[in-house]
Amino acid sequence: MSMAVSIVTRLAANACLLILTLIFHHSNANNIVAAASTAEAPNRRFEYKYSFKGPHLSQADGNIPFWVHSGNAIPSADQVRITPSLRSQKGSVWTKTTVNFDNWEAEVTFRVSGRGRMGADGLAIWFTTAQGLDGPVYGAADNWNGIGIFFDSFDNDGKKNNPAVLVVGNNGKLVYDHPNDGTTQSLGTCLRDFRNKPYPVRAKITYYKRTLIVLINNGFTPDKDDYEFCTKVDNMVIPQEGYFGISAATGGLADDHDVLSFLTFRLSEPGQELPPPEAEMPKQDKDKYQEEFENFQQDLDKKKEDYQKEHPDIQGQPIEDMYESVNDREIRQVFEGQNRIHLEIKQLHHQLAVILDEQRRYVSVATDEISKRQGESGGQVGQAPSQEMGAVVATQQEVLRNLNELRNSFYESLKQIGASQHQGNAVGMGTYETVQHFNDIKEHLHVVKRNIEHLITRNGNPSEKQVMNCPDPPPMPSCLGTTHFLVFVVIQSVLFFSYIMYKSQQEAAAKKFF
Repeated sequence: MSMAVSIVTRLAANACLLILTLIFHHSNANNIVAAASTAEAPNRRFEYKYSFKGPHLSQADGNIPFWVHSGNAIPSADQVRITPSLRSQKGSVWTKTTVNFDNWEAEVTFRVSGRGRMGADGLAIWFTTAQGLDGPVYGAADNWNGIGIFFDSFDNDGKKNNPAVLVVGNNGKLVYDHPNDGTTQSLGTCLRDFRNKPYPVRAKITYYKRTLIVLINNGFTPDKDDYEFCTKVDNMVIPQEGYFGISAATGGLADDHDVLSFLTFRLSEPGQELPPPEAEMPKQDKDKYQEEFENFQQDLDKKKEDYQKEHPDIQGQPIEDMYESVNDREIRQVFEGQNRIHLEIKQLHHQLAVILDEQRRYVSVATDEISKRQGESGGQVGQAPSQEMGAVVATQQEVLRNLNELRNSFYESLKQIGASQHQGNAVGMGTYETVQHFNDIKEHLHVVKRNIEHLITRNGNPSEKQVMNCPDPPPMPSCLGTTHFLVFVVIQSVLFFSYIMYKSQQEAAAKKFF
């Protein structure tokens, strides 16, 4: 019995050891594969001659640089509408020159949208040895030699396996099985609904070391790198030289098939030096472009000479000097803002002088009235009115002092602005001293604001003596009564408060120039 237990125990221990060994080897294998995939990440180089992207995608004549379009394709500034949402439409766009990369990657951004629950027929991305400008396979030619990635949106076979993405290869002899949605010929497929998404759908197609990988961004997020795996085809041999293309077609149902961008990248193995783009250009094309550049340069020189002859007053002056630089424009805008501030302060200074004159006249009239009443009453009966009028006069005198301080502040601000403008014109604009003058002006304006707030506080809380009911004046007629004087004081306070509000708004509007 003990021997049987020991055998069972030994077998259990061996089984645990074997499981641990397998787990260890499996984790090591995963680490090695991950390290290998990280180390073997290919180099990418963008190829602009096999790409397009908005804005300003199409030229004035409606063509796309380095691409040709056919059928119902409509290029615009920011996209290419391969087919509009009309029945029985076909369109395509193809590169003008062939691609001769061993390894490549294409990133395509497109949008398929329609009002119906189902759409038709679909969109295809091509790499073929010939341009399939027209045909029955999603608007392109059949019997192609290369590869096609199809985004099929119509369920032809009735198996409810659409919308779907299919990878179909062809050596030029295969006829596409459209009634069965190409399921009998596809090398790889995945079910993805790419119609009517809130964001454009993105497809990344990578062909590297005879392996084709298709990744899809489902269009539910604006993240451009949020790809998910669709399909992978190993040991796939495609022609080394061919054309990139995009085609689409509609049938009884219709969708808008819009392509926003097609970006092509050349892939190379790590450590492999790619030849510069100039070295890949044929000598015949180099000579052609060089001749065009020389002709353009001669034409430009001739136009410069003609312009100099027509404008002798600026002869000898470089044409580039006629245009202001970015720094000159910024400095000019700063000084224009400074001039506007100067005019506003000057206008406020004038208005403040008018208010001071009015205030002095009111104080003079009040002082004369107090002196006259004190001489006429000569007794205890006139003490209360005299004290009240004295408090009013004291308040008005304090207002006068504060207004004088405001006037002095405005005058100092005007002096500072004038000095900064004179210095900017004398030694050049944009110096440190000019910036310092702007800071001084800002400080003076803050002082003005504080003084105005102080005045608002003083005038907003009048003392009890100022609001007491004065006794009836003596029957002797006088040139100015107490009631009239208080009415004038109230009107003046309202006007001054309005002025303060106007000045605060002007000061808030002027802050953007600092």
